[in-house]
Amino acid sequence: MAQLEVRYGRTALVDALRAAASAIRAGVSGQTAGERVLDDIEDRVAFLLAQGAAPSLRRVINATGVILHTNLGRAPLGLTAAARVAALAASYTNLEYDLAEGRRGRRDTHAERLLCSLTGAAAAVVVNNNAAATLLVLTAMAAGREVIISRGELVEIGGGFRVPDVLAQSGAILREVGTTNRTRAADYAAAISDRTALILRVHPSNFRIEGFAQRPALPELVAIGRRFSVPVVEDIGSGYLANVGGLNLPALAEEPDVRSSIAAGAAAVMFSGDKLLGGPQAGIIVGDAAVLAGVRVHPLMRALRVDKMTYAALEATLEEFSAGRAHESIPVSRMLALTPRQVEERAGGVAAALSSGGLTVAIVDGESTIGGGSAPGSALPTRLMAVTHPTVSATKLEQHIRWHHVPIIGRIDHARLLLDLRTVDPADDPLVAQAFKGLDQRNT
Repeated sequence: MAQLEVRYGRTALVDALRAAASAIRAGVSGQTAGERVLDDIEDRVAFLLAQGAAPSLRRVINATGVILHTNLGRAPLGLTAAARVAALAASYTNLEYDLAEGRRGRRDTHAERLLCSLTGAAAAVVVNNNAAATLLVLTAMAAGREVIISRGELVEIGGGFRVPDVLAQSGAILREVGTTNRTRAADYAAAISDRTALILRVHPSNFRIEGFAQRPALPELVAIGRRFSVPVVEDIGSGYLANVGGLNLPALAEEPDVRSSIAAGAAAVMFSGDKLLGGPQAGIIVGDAAVLAGVRVHPLMRALRVDKMTYAALEATLEEFSAGRAHESIPVSRMLALTPRQVEERAGGVAAALSSGGLTVAIVDGESTIGGGSAPGSALPTRLMAVTHPTVSATKLEQHIRWHHVPIIGRIDHARLLLDLRTVDPADDPLVAQAFKGLDQRNT
């Protein structure tokens, strides 16, 4: 405590002692040993002081095996995208300046050329996330009019946001058709009237209905829309670019891809930038030029627009797809492509480094998940590091590495700490090994 006082100051130390004691007091039983309580307070105080002196937003190592972990920031950027952001963040840019004409320009054209080339769309617009993209499209195209949607697609995404709520905020009127598990093309056709603004199709990205289920394919809906002159809009969420940039994986065989939706005739397609695309957080709208022209000039566009860092990261990411390097240079794509054998080879190296200090590391079969509301129900076979210690519990092991100066996030299963190196940058493997140093009997 004296050393901590010198480093952080007396006031900060006293505050941390009080916070640690209060937290521990709530969980202490009458049988808890006094020495163990004191040791726990010391550990917590050191962590609280270090945490208080650190930035609120910090780098962590994701060893959970969840590739698009929403709580951990979803997709990590590729090196090219990160370098582009760093280069442009510290300087002025032509964000809204036309270099050719020498006058004010528009920011909503950045990344458009690449997005159109990769998706086959005629136009593209970028906003701050996919929920914003859906809200903006519905507001611009359907405020005050009806939007037809299958009852089985009235989904809730993370954070409690629900499609019906987004529709209500847009000013559109919800018109449900079909049932939870079965909706036919004829249900949409029967609901179309002179009040209909558009047909909305939503990919149920975080769950799957199996068994007695049916919903029409997108080309069927487009055919109905064309018969009645009603546009079809699709929210596909994950932003999968199948067979682009060298990315083509069996685990994503049932995931809708942007190019196919555009080719099928969707007037607008909305998706995220930080999911399977592997770029920054963004909501991307691609589709018909006339439809997107109305989106660009809507007042909400200014409220939902993105900054120069987002455009920089997005363009650099899209360039990797365009060059055919995405499967190697985009972290998400690279993680998806790893084989269990490749993961096991790295796990063996880290396990060897952990062989001292009383730790036991077994390499066992397991599954990685894609996460982030993408490819629900799919799993990737992997090889896990199962870490145990004869006197230190799995809970304490997990806490120990989570409190490391570069926090490492794993998971606990059957009293074992499990680490999946699929979601760890190979350059960080030594940090995973180093994080276990300093284990002692205090952690029992």
